[in-house]
Amino acid sequence: MRFLRLLRSRRKYLAVAVPAGAVGLAGLAGIAALASSGALSWEGALLLAATGAVGAAAAANALLAVVLVRRVGAVSRKVKDIDRRVDAQGRTVVEAVGADRLEMVTALDSAREELKEIDRRVDANGRKVVETVEADRLETVKTLGSTRNELKRMRARVLPEMSAELSRSVAVQGRNDYEQQVAWAELRDHLGAAAFMPPLRGWAASPDVMRVVVRLVDRHGPDLVVECGSGASSVWLGYALRRAGRGRLVALEHSGYYAERSRRLVRDHGLDDIVEIRDAPLTEWSPDSGADGDADEADRPWYDAAAVADLHDIGLVFVDGPPGSTAEQARYPALPVLIPRCASDAVFVLDDADRPDERAVEERWLEEFPELSVEEEQTEKGARVFTRKAL
Repeated sequence: MRFLRLLRSRRKYLAVAVPAGAVGLAGLAGIAALASSGALSWEGALLLAATGAVGAAAAANALLAVVLVRRVGAVSRKVKDIDRRVDAQGRTVVEAVGADRLEMVTALDSAREELKEIDRRVDANGRKVVETVEADRLETVKTLGSTRNELKRMRARVLPEMSAELSRSVAVQGRNDYEQQVAWAELRDHLGAAAFMPPLRGWAASPDVMRVVVRLVDRHGPDLVVECGSGASSVWLGYALRRAGRGRLVALEHSGYYAERSRRLVRDHGLDDIVEIRDAPLTEWSPDSGADGDADEADRPWYDAAAVADLHDIGLVFVDGPPGSTAEQARYPALPVLIPRCASDAVFVLDDADRPDERAVEERWLEEFPELSVEEEQTEKGARVFTRKAL
């Protein structure tokens, strides 16, 4: 197949070479015929044939040289064409690389400018931050200096006052603690109470005010004592009435939970034959038609009046409730409600009398019931004893 392709590609050369070859072969045949007929010796025939062969070879070589020259020319033309193409592509590549390089250089220059601008901004912001911090530091130093001076002035003026006030408070608290201990011991000794008595003070009545109430029980021997509120004080009053040998206690309690706790205390001390804890929820209270009072008293809550409807000849009232958080001047109604049910020599004891609300209640009672007189008792929380003036 390759030979056929070669023959096709060299067809024009074969057109010359084949006739030449045929002529050469015919010459050789003629020389051979002459030698055979004796007209020419075989040596001369061979020499003549050799000479013809050499000429044929020379002709063939010349023909081959022509073919080679032409092939070399074709190859040279192809190489030149390739060189032109390579040169064109190389110029294109160089131009593209040059454009990319120029674009990269431009981008780098732009980036350098942006970095320079960022550096300038950072420097400017840094200076501003430093200036701001320095200004804040100076302001802080000034403020601290002013604060130190103010503290020095306060120490010089306030600390001595605070020290004196603290000393007074400690002294007062110490005296109060001592008085409460003394009152507790005196109550225990006087009443012959049980070994485990409910604690006093805090939310409960303090020992010193209980000592006042017990002394009044001993002095007046009331047949009926009413307590506004209930708790530990109910037990102590029960013991006082038992020692006196007469009287009973009715304690009014607005909270069902605390009423039950007070009943349990009373039962634990075996005083339920003397002490009665009554449920008396807070309800809207209005002054009696015969009692003086302002029109706005209708909105004041107090113990349900039904809880005291059956009580008469009350000899002593201990006002230790309702809690001050239930209403302004929450204990005011005790006297208007109960004084009509009291004996002529009845006594009212108002606990927590040093509080502003109780002082206002005291002033109103004395103003609205001019027949009353009051005596101040020196107790931790303050106490006032109200009695009717002698006629």
